[in-house]
Amino acid sequence: MKVVLSPNPYRDRGLKAARSAKKILDECGVDTAVCLPFDVDESLRGDLGSHVPLKKLHRELERADVLVCFGGDGTILHAARDANPKGVPVLGVNLGSVGFMAELESSELSLLARLPSGKFDVERRMMLDITVRREGRRVFTESALNDAVITKGAVARVLDLEVTGDRVTISSFSGDGVIVATPTGSTAYSLAAGGPIVEPTAANMIITPICAHSIHAKPFVLDSGRVVGVRVPPGSRKSAYLSVDGGRAFKIQPGDWVECRRSEQVTKLVKLTGRSFYERINQKLGRA
Repeated sequence: MKVVLSPNPYRDRGLKAARSAKKILDECGVDTAVCLPFDVDESLRGDLGSHVPLKKLHRELERADVLVCFGGDGTILHAARDANPKGVPVLGVNLGSVGFMAELESSELSLLARLPSGKFDVERRMMLDITVRREGRRVFTESALNDAVITKGAVARVLDLEVTGDRVTISSFSGDGVIVATPTGSTAYSLAAGGPIVEPTAANMIITPICAHSIHAKPFVLDSGRVVGVRVPPGSRKSAYLSVDGGRAFKIQPGDWVECRRSEQVTKLVKLTGRSFYERINQKLGRA
């Protein structure tokens, strides 16, 4: 078995958690490789030490059976982008604050010893394909595991937005923006904006207005077969910004269509603990 360990060095200082995980897996006879998920500042490289040789992630994923990443939900989202094209399942170790998507806490690394014996399940999570069309041309495309967020940016003003399902108007409102989320993303920004909690293995699209200036603008849960469209109406003097899974913002012009549809791609998450979604939610939201 080949397991790639990918620590976020800003969360896993000195790669302590990754080194501990490597020791556990090495003792089980697992072929391991430690790879950083992204390039780091030269000032941080001195903190990484010389204890573990670092390899190239894209090369090691070619033969990997599992990718274990160490950090918060953002680290897991980043890891999924690399792992999904290779069909490699991801196991998250939470070193962040909440970590809804993480399977293990840092105190549970010993459970990694279950991997070589196959004592784990793989959960398939729905994703979205996000496309921006401008005068019929595709000017942006990206895939999301969590959400696509259209906002007004940092300017203190509201946006006029039109939201459609299969080009039929669902809602038109003024506000700070709108979130189109997957069930996995229902516990992220959408939840904070008043959206519903949806089981992550469901197949739905969740539309959640952000600070809407209307009592009629409510969250909607749609069938995954819909094509959700969002636009700032043509003729508006206000632009908006699109961010996919918390990534870099893309400027949306009035009249542009942001189209969100179910992707053929899925994210595979490794489940080791047997904890249910409900246990995890109660634990993470502080009710347990």
